Amino acid sequence: MIRLMNKTARAAAVAAIALSAIAAPAARAQVLDIATDASPVGLDPHVATSFATFVVVSNIYEGLTAIEKDLKIVPALADKWTISADSLTYDFHIRAGATFHNGRAVTAQDIIANIERIRDPKTASPLSSRVAGVKTMEATGSDSLRITLAAPSAPFLSQLGTIGIVAPEAIPELGRKPVGTGPYQFKEWVPDTYIALDRNPGYWDKGLPSIAGLKFHIVPDAATRQAGVMGGTYKLIPVADAATAAALKGKPGVKLLETQDLAYSLIGVNTTRAPFDKPAVREALNMALDRGQIVQAVYFGRGVVGGPLSPALANWALPVSDFPCYKPDAEGAKKKLAEAGVILPLKMTLKVIGSLPQAVDASQVIQAQLNKAGFEITLNVQEQGKFIADWRASDFDGFVSLNGGNPDPDDYFGRTFQTGGATNVFKYSNPDLDKLLADGRMETDAAKRKPIYDAAQKILACQGPIMHIAYGTLFAAARDELQGFSPMPTRSLRTLRDAKLAK
Repeated sequence: MIRLMNKTARAAAVAAIALSAIAAPAARAQVLDIATDASPVGLDPHVATSFATFVVVSNIYEGLTAIEKDLKIVPALADKWTISADSLTYDFHIRAGATFHNGRAVTAQDIIANIERIRDPKTASPLSSRVAGVKTMEATGSDSLRITLAAPSAPFLSQLGTIGIVAPEAIPELGRKPVGTGPYQFKEWVPDTYIALDRNPGYWDKGLPSIAGLKFHIVPDAATRQAGVMGGTYKLIPVADAATAAALKGKPGVKLLETQDLAYSLIGVNTTRAPFDKPAVREALNMALDRGQIVQAVYFGRGVVGGPLSPALANWALPVSDFPCYKPDAEGAKKKLAEAGVILPLKMTLKVIGSLPQAVDASQVIQAQLNKAGFEITLNVQEQGKFIADWRASDFDGFVSLNGGNPDPDDYFGRTFQTGGATNVFKYSNPDLDKLLADGRMETDAAKRKPIYDAAQKILACQGPIMHIAYGTLFAAARDELQGFSPMPTRSLRTLRDAKLAK
């Protein structure tokens, strides 16, 4: 059984390693050495689901649009667009100079081929829900295309910012040899060791990027990553957990950067497996959790109790005080289970993604809390590849992980909770919620959308297939010489294109 390491123990372990910190390697011309916690599960942006993949590919690929650190939508491969009065037709113009890493110009047909690939059931893309409303596509010129929707979609431009455009001719080897349009291009991948990217000399935004290359070192051990950034071996830890951030605070030559994370910790359940098919059982799970305790123990207090939407989405997220099931009530949970006809204790296996320390730590606190509330929890900590495979196949009673969020509430709710959604691995189906989501997607007036998503949050918070737990502060640790980089709530490293390394 894995034990939760407290702050004192972690700090002692890190201090011991720091005494023998890795010596910085001989300087290489403006290559940024980055320490990441896990190896990507492929580099195909249309099928990837792991954070480990996302942090690498966010500089290899671009969409027609892009999402900035303030969550605003800006032009990317498309430098301009117009939307028809009925909000159904989008005309995009592809910017001059946009080329793939193989030197070929990006065309309208390339964009169409990418969207068609995502829509193809054979691809099994988790992005498919984002383009499910596309009715027709046509090239109106080599550098312009028209996309017509079956119904208005308020989040459509935001969703296009999450769809990396790949060179269609590179698709057969895309998982290992990516070809995109971004500021950095693939150089080499040494499995479980590092992935190297070079500056894209033909990048459309002339003068960018400034840094000659990115090298993502695969460093599973948090203490080793910490010692490396302290010693100068690594210039950036793009995602530092709360324990690492606390240990690095005030260290010479290291700066901590932070933002509110869109990603959240959670328990997810398979609603086709009894007794988790009963809303009352899912409500009991919520009642059994003391989320505040998890925020203190796992996030070191640098997080917030989380509902279905991140507080980063200030215009959308309801306060958790609106959800009665969020008040910790172990005895109430037992009563709720008994009323649902469940014989106690309710035995349950939670699969845990082992590559994310916060998920592992959270699972242990969750286990203790649920065991006091009528459950008998077994933890199955899995390596990343196995966990993702089981997740995609809905092969679980329940799981503990971190999930990424999105700038628009529908982009998360639609693909995750709508019947048949691309990432609805929970097999959840609620006709009332489906109607709300359809209405919210078609309504383009933000003021009118707000009450729709308020109602959706109230359905999902207590009886949905996910027990949302907490949203942490997203920390990044960087050496002082890395300038111009800032973390983004989406966990994208897009701001590296504007960053510089001081000599």
